[in-house]
Amino acid sequence: MFNKSCFSYHPLVKYIRNIRLHNNCALLQIQEEEQVVEIVEKQQFSVIGKMGKGLANEGPKWIPPLWQEANNNFVEISNLAKLDTEGNIAGIWGAMSDVDEKFERWKEEGKYLAGCEVLDNAIAPNGWTKWVIPAFKYTVVKCTQDSYKETFHYMITDYLPLNNYTIVGAIQEFYSPKDNNGELSLYFPVEKI
Repeated sequence: MFNKSCFSYHPLVKYIRNIRLHNNCALLQIQEEEQVVEIVEKQQFSVIGKMGKGLANEGPKWIPPLWQEANNNFVEISNLAKLDTEGNIAGIWGAMSDVDEKFERWKEEGKYLAGCEVLDNAIAPNGWTKWVIPAFKYTVVKCTQDSYKETFHYMITDYLPLNNYTIVGAIQEFYSPKDNNGELSLYFPVEKI
């Protein structure tokens, strides 16, 4: 009898529901965990935050200090934050761009802006940076910090190609101020609008 531990090296091991032997081959019945992917059109929007630049493969080293600095000094921009209809901050963004700030995908290096959505006419105070992110059609998927890498990989290698989507810009991270449950949404731009 086979068991799941025989396949512990396989990335789909957590999806394996049944293993049986048939003609000397192990048959795996795989049931994919549901990844809910939404298609969203978002008009251009503005974010003010703390900006940094670094190597793409070293993001975990240089991005967290940007969030710490933005959080510690949020009072400096709190009056600029865009509010939703209920009076809550509209959105916290981990905005990304190429080093030339054309909002293209990261290559070897990239830029990251840890901040909040603001009104388009807001002016960034000294020490802060404002980006105006262009309008895109996005595929959007939720994840946690723990599932970030796996979800990102799934979208890039499976979902987008299988659904005939091509990434046409930098991926954005959205943190809902209302749903502070550790989830974030990844926005994959698939069409300029």
